[in-house]
Amino acid sequence: MKLEERVELINEVKKQIKDTIDLRKDFSDDEIKELITNIVFEKTGKLYLSISEKKEIIDDVFNSMRRLDILQPIIDDKSVTEIMINGPDTIFIEKNGKTYRLDVRFENRRKLEDVIQTMVSKVNRTVNESSPIVDARLEDGSRVNVVLPPIALNGPIVTIRKFPEKPMTIDQLIEYGSITEEVADVLNRMVRAKYNIFISGGTGSGKTTFLNALSNFIPKDERIITIEDSAELQIIGLDNIVKMETRNANTEGKGEITIRDLIKTSLRMRPERIIVGEVRGPEALDMLQAMNTGHDGSLSTGHANSPKDMLSRLETMVLSGSSMPLEAIRQQIASAIDIIIHLARLRDKTRRTMEITEIAGYENGEIILNPLYVFEEEGETPQKVIIGSLKRTKNEMVRKWKFKMAGISDEF
Repeated sequence: MKLEERVELINEVKKQIKDTIDLRKDFSDDEIKELITNIVFEKTGKLYLSISEKKEIIDDVFNSMRRLDILQPIIDDKSVTEIMINGPDTIFIEKNGKTYRLDVRFENRRKLEDVIQTMVSKVNRTVNESSPIVDARLEDGSRVNVVLPPIALNGPIVTIRKFPEKPMTIDQLIEYGSITEEVADVLNRMVRAKYNIFISGGTGSGKTTFLNALSNFIPKDERIITIEDSAELQIIGLDNIVKMETRNANTEGKGEITIRDLIKTSLRMRPERIIVGEVRGPEALDMLQAMNTGHDGSLSTGHANSPKDMLSRLETMVLSGSSMPLEAIRQQIASAIDIIIHLARLRDKTRRTMEITEIAGYENGEIILNPLYVFEEEGETPQKVIIGSLKRTKNEMVRKWKFKMAGISDEF
């Protein structure tokens, strides 16, 4: 069947369904699917279509009416890690680290806008011309970013970052070459000893994935609070966990709940650790103060190109919401954060841990960084895959007292 004939048939089926039943009433998915199936078999009785072709048409109609239209099979594909929609006619995906353009398109711009509204409304978010940018999430935890015209010039833009069904484990990170067994053991002991750890890296470097893996080391009897812009952390195995998510302002500009608000209220909830999914603004100060006031073992992430760059960005974030002098900010950072783990996506598209560095103190107006492990590149395979791993530097760790307080070995 030609594409034009298929589209025409799908539209006929949808029209007949709308003429047959009132879709405003509460019909179950099974009832709608049964009706679609009957109409499709009725309309294709004289056409030479295989059962699989008929099933595809039934799924297309169902996804269009009750799911996310042409996006649904792409979202259901476990091998797709990113979906990039540049207007109704252009859809790219990332698969196995490579980007491909798909030969599919939305029926029209209005259909894409309807799908966007379906996605954001399910998590009580709003996006329109007056508020054209929004972050949301899908039911499976995938992260969604939407930018509408007039900000986006080539139609509605949607970027969906998918996450695996089961969160990545440390064992998998070892298997993929992101870290070594030795480093995994050291990080395990650091998390249990309640070192405050900050994960830095560029876009798509695997910060959230790494944070999920690190959280597996948290003792099961602790009370954890997670704070995110849009919930995407997949922390499992902890019973006493509270998950909180920000809220945008309503159409009247009221009711906004920020990460700063959530960090402040979390301090009254008796947390043993606070996990902030990502800091990118004035909330950095609240996070640092929480780390400095008895909430050791806290974890967070941020965008940066190196550990040193992460410190500069944290300074800028704090300055954006505070009139504190720079020296006081640097002292706060130096006393709050113990370890920075820096991740990167290399030229072969693999995600690697590039550096694990200790914040060793504050001296002469500067924060002292003490690299403990650094990634060393050793060459390439014939397939251009980078060979290399984290190597221990000759630097001794300075802040070993948390190991001693927790009764955990500080040798590595």
